[in-house]
Amino acid sequence: MQLDDIDRRILRVLQKQGRISNADLSEKVGLSPSACHRRVQRLEAGGIVRDYVALLDARQIGLPTTVFVEIKLQGQADEILDAFEAEVKLVPEVLECHLMAGTADYVLKVVVGSTEDFARIHRQHLSRLPGVQQMQSSFALRTVFKTTALPV
Repeated sequence: MQLDDIDRRILRVLQKQGRISNADLSEKVGLSPSACHRRVQRLEAGGIVRDYVALLDARQIGLPTTVFVEIKLQGQADEILDAFEAEVKLVPEVLECHLMAGTADYVLKVVVGSTEDFARIHRQHLSRLPGVQQMQSSFALRTVFKTTALPV
């Protein structure tokens, strides 16, 4: 799907204010409400706008600790990668899993309430994932900035 400047303006606003009314959105991007609504529907139908979600404050819900886990697997065969990927999706504390090029096969972003919680998740879940040979965990000391907005 080809995006023009108006589509990009709509996307920038929606990324920051997903609950904005169509009337307010149309005013911000300089379109009539009906034209704006049609464009948003097209962006949704085209899969560019996937979901509308509430972003929670991890600290306020008792998950102040972010851990990045580098994982090396025993091999790179498709069945090993597939088995790992299927199982890692089942660990609720794992927010992101990225297949990497470089020294680690995967990098996980994990949120937990405490180092003790991470130790439990490490023992009970991460170390038991299929094909795991080695793990290295790095605890984030402070989040400097965080965004979900893509640069459109």
